[in-house]
Amino acid sequence: MKRRLTNYEIVTIAVYLLGGEHEYVDTEDVAVKVNELVPRRFAWRKYPDQIDLDSVRIALSDAKKAANGVYIAGSKREGWRLTESGRTFARERVGDLLAGDLSRRPPSAKERPWVRAERSRLLASDAFAKACSEGIAAVTRQEAEGFFRLDEYVRGQARERKIARILDHFGDDPELGELAKALAAKLGVEVPR
Repeated sequence: MKRRLTNYEIVTIAVYLLGGEHEYVDTEDVAVKVNELVPRRFAWRKYPDQIDLDSVRIALSDAKKAANGVYIAGSKREGWRLTESGRTFARERVGDLLAGDLSRRPPSAKERPWVRAERSRLLASDAFAKACSEGIAAVTRQEAEGFFRLDEYVRGQARERKIARILDHFGDDPELGELAKALAAKLGVEVPR
């Protein structure tokens, strides 16, 4: 099974579908396209029928980062165009985007405090500290389980749900995303790369 697509990968594919191989594509056109492809994934929480243009811009900027493969070149002013690596990625994964439902609801007002508190907890975890000082490979299985709040009593679907919840909320986080994915993989869960 292919891994889930991140927000920056989704906007990369949207730019591809809008002709971004050969010309610059406007931010608003990308926003409309991603909303068509993955409804509510880039929407406001309070008004889910409205596209959150800032979320789209952030994802486009993330697609420009070296850590994410430099899939896109451009800016808000000039528009967005695919790089060679972006073209290659989009051609390989466009079918995955068109085949599945990747819509996602933004966190509710009730969930936002949990997200803030959980992010702080993860940044203060032993696994995060060790990954920063010694590298992700140095993180033990026990520290990885602590990162996801797992113990010997959390098994089966409950275990998978706890890991999936962290990945859903923090898989695209610039500080926590790669660590969360690597630790989930260490625990035997198939995750985005």
